Amino acid sequence: MSIETNLATDFPTGVIEPEYELWGEVDVDPTGVFEDIPVADRQYWDRARKFGLEEVRPVINGHWDKAEYPLDLAKRLGDLDLMRDGLTLAGYPEMSVLAAGLVNMELSRADGSIGTIAAVQAGLALRSIIDRGSEEQIEQWASKLANGEVFGAFALTEPTHGSDSVSLETRAVRVEGGYRISGEKKWIGNGSVGGITIVWARDEEAKVRGFIVQQEWDGYTGTTIEGKLSLRAIWQAHIRMDDVFVPDSHVLPKAQSFKDTAGVLFATRLGVAWSAVGHATACYETAVQYAAQRIQFGRPLAASQIVQERLTRMHSELATMQLMVMQATKREESGVLSPTQASLAKFTCTRLARGIASNARDLLGGNGILLENRVARHIADIEAIHTYEGTETVQALIIGRSITGISAFA
Repeated sequence: MSIETNLATDFPTGVIEPEYELWGEVDVDPTGVFEDIPVADRQYWDRARKFGLEEVRPVINGHWDKAEYPLDLAKRLGDLDLMRDGLTLAGYPEMSVLAAGLVNMELSRADGSIGTIAAVQAGLALRSIIDRGSEEQIEQWASKLANGEVFGAFALTEPTHGSDSVSLETRAVRVEGGYRISGEKKWIGNGSVGGITIVWARDEEAKVRGFIVQQEWDGYTGTTIEGKLSLRAIWQAHIRMDDVFVPDSHVLPKAQSFKDTAGVLFATRLGVAWSAVGHATACYETAVQYAAQRIQFGRPLAASQIVQERLTRMHSELATMQLMVMQATKREESGVLSPTQASLAKFTCTRLARGIASNARDLLGGNGILLENRVARHIADIEAIHTYEGTETVQALIIGRSITGISAFA
């Protein structure tokens, strides 16, 4: 087998592979939908972008590979006021729905685990307290969650009740001064890192109630789930509660039914669509840069017709996602976004993100499975967001019911 020789360096060609720069600036706004972002919203977006590039980028592959929870980065989210999901909180500047979406997108563009940390902490735990808690509970916990002083979890899913979460079996029995809670929860982000867990359980009248459970209390055990292939840099827990006493001061007064629980989930569903846009953006920009730098058959991949067709397809799909989340966000800010529209955004964006990630991975060839080249981490993490906050099938049933007027839920 002959090997050509590079006369300038006297090294065999094809032996030393260049280092690819895959985090550079690429035009990721095909239709100009982000050109007129208000200044206040753009400041949040720019802060999240800088955090991703300067603080997440250098270390995330190591954390993800070793399944380490980067507690320092989680705390930095609070320091930078990137963990509020647009919620109004005394002492904090206004954060619009659009700003929250842009932050969600940008954090997921950097890493899915980081985006999920903020989504769980703010979108679920903090939102539960602000929307369903008392003034005293908001005063005690809200700012601590927003600034990362206390970690928060949201415990709805159970080992045998995922998509049918309305059938939850965790029980809350009324006793003097509070409740006794027993049951199990699974896939609970932040459920084993210390802090508080918003637990949803049925009382003796079968009503779904919400409780603020402190993770250090007797009877609460949160075991980190190991062996995950997605979101490896955030810990999700299997929680067991054995007769945990929850005082009345920790019972959410405005959480009286599953409808109240669903209200929290509805408010976060659009955030998952924004997260999908962030993942897709990372995969698209990586593919564009790799195609320009990777030389095969004596020319860059980008000079091939089929590669340009692939990039164009990803370009088009990314634009579709961006336009959809921007339109849904406008409707949410106007108070007219329907649950079906939120489901449509989540359904469409996670599906398209999957396609973009798969296309990018294939375009990178063997290099596409290396953590250092970004795409592998994102393609794995997209599988998680495609499932949580309501699976594709559940979203399809919600949308299908709206189309036909017929419920196909079992």
